[in-house]
Amino acid sequence: MEQVKRIDPRLWMLWALSVLIVAVALVSTVLLAVLPAGFAWPERTIAAIVLFVFGLGAAWLAAHEYRQKERYRRLSKKLGSVYEKVQATFEGMKRAERLSALGQLSAGLAHEIRNPLASISGAAAILRRDRSLDPKQARCVDIIANECRRLDGLLTSFLNFARPRAPRFQTVELAAVLDSTLALADHGVHGKIIHFERQVEPKLPPVECDPEQLEQVLLNLMLNAIEASPDGETVTLSASAGDGRITIRVIDRGHGVAPAHVDRLFDPFFTTKEHGTGLGLPVAHQIMRQMGGALQAHGNPDRGMTFSVILPAKR
Repeated sequence: MEQVKRIDPRLWMLWALSVLIVAVALVSTVLLAVLPAGFAWPERTIAAIVLFVFGLGAAWLAAHEYRQKERYRRLSKKLGSVYEKVQATFEGMKRAERLSALGQLSAGLAHEIRNPLASISGAAAILRRDRSLDPKQARCVDIIANECRRLDGLLTSFLNFARPRAPRFQTVELAAVLDSTLALADHGVHGKIIHFERQVEPKLPPVECDPEQLEQVLLNLMLNAIEASPDGETVTLSASAGDGRITIRVIDRGHGVAPAHVDRLFDPFFTTKEHGTGLGLPVAHQIMRQMGGALQAHGNPDRGMTFSVILPAKR
């Protein structure tokens, strides 16, 4: 049903004032023309015309002043909106510059570390095959091998952040990507009791994206939501369309993030987890930027967090 456009109450007041001014001018004109007075007819007619023209002029001035105020108000609002967009763009450019510099450093450092790390890992593998090792020595070799694997995974995250592969765009049905993400997330519960809720808008249009990378981003967000949620809570995965873009939300009802830390969630190496690397969300943020989209985060009014993946419906 089409909505009825509401008229500004101030405009109603202006119209009422203008009508009142014109009505007073008309009544005064009639009284001057009808009632006996000490003026001759030509003088009375001239006075009536002058009074009527004065009333019309006053009404026109009131309307003109209102239109000017409305114009300046709209202009001020528009300038405020433009200023906010400029600020957001400026912050995005600063973030991109920091990430670029950090990415280049990470890539170079990762390659330099990976070679000696491979040597250490290979040496540990040789030592593990030695049957003469006592239990204490075998335990030390296991620690070396496990830590090498952990460091190799960390270096892989560095490289994914520093040089993420270019997206391979396809036109895909988003529902299939969401179903696949939910199926993978179900394996990440690890003994917790977490319920999943799927809310997809009917007749959601296809979207141009890299389905593999989008699934990677959504799965990362889902696993974070699962980790943040206590037993018995629900994690919601929703999707909707509007204003030429698709918005996918991952909503949890966990402990949330302190307001002072929300703006830093996409900074590399910043983490609120005890054993986190601080690269999961920055990598997801980089992927979304390469796809022409955005990744946003904000706290829920009651508890928990909402992460929004925003994609243009068409590139």
